[in-house]
Amino acid sequence: MLLTVDVGNTNITIGVFDDSKLKATWRIATGVHRMPDEYASLMLNLFERQGIAASQITDAILCSVVPPLVSVFEETCRRYLKVLLLVVESGVKTGVRISMDNPREVGADRIVNAVAAHHLYGGPVIVIDLGTATTFDAVSKEGDYLGGAIAPGIAIATEALFARTAVLPRVELTHPKRAIGRSTVAAMQSGIVFGYAGLIEGIVGRIKQELGGEVKVVATGGYAELLARETPVIEVVNLDLTLEGLRLIYEMNKAKD
Repeated sequence: MLLTVDVGNTNITIGVFDDSKLKATWRIATGVHRMPDEYASLMLNLFERQGIAASQITDAILCSVVPPLVSVFEETCRRYLKVLLLVVESGVKTGVRISMDNPREVGADRIVNAVAAHHLYGGPVIVIDLGTATTFDAVSKEGDYLGGAIAPGIAIATEALFARTAVLPRVELTHPKRAIGRSTVAAMQSGIVFGYAGLIEGIVGRIKQELGGEVKVVATGGYAELLARETPVIEVVNLDLTLEGLRLIYEMNKAKD
């Protein structure tokens, strides 16, 4: 079985594939100060709950936007799973040409998402990752990574509104009943959720104009389902997109070996 790990700033998403079938997924909080033993304890307990033995994990691949955790997971995999961890970084085959001024600036997770989106949905395609940050990635018909846009994530914006004002409360991010909120909480929910729906529509519209032709729009990340309900421009929600991309990249590099 293949272990796939997507290390984000807020959450770590873990998946186990049996061949091409995603057998189980979990999300845990990102902890920069956790030791390999702690991550191993978490993962082994999660495996056990799904009836997966550590000895069944034969390979592992990771992408990370938190550099200090790469070595932590390398040690975790080596000591507890007895496998070498493939890290998506420079020199790893992805099949994606990066058309950026500085390709090294592009987060590994964005390339992994581009691989999965193009493989699953063709191109051109726009990938919206609604996580800690809100990112938009444009992928050409041929599968080239063209660039994109980055905005603050919806949770960051919500927390900033609470933290930087004297009387506004923390609010639950949920579907607003109407645009005209009849309470402070309802008004905040309207402004945040409908505001981000408008942001998505605006940026997707501009990217589509630059790409030209028919463009598929795919969303992933923790807030993808919430925002997809509020705007018709999101055509597909795939919460496992990054894990699928990691599996595809692993298969490419396994074949190369």
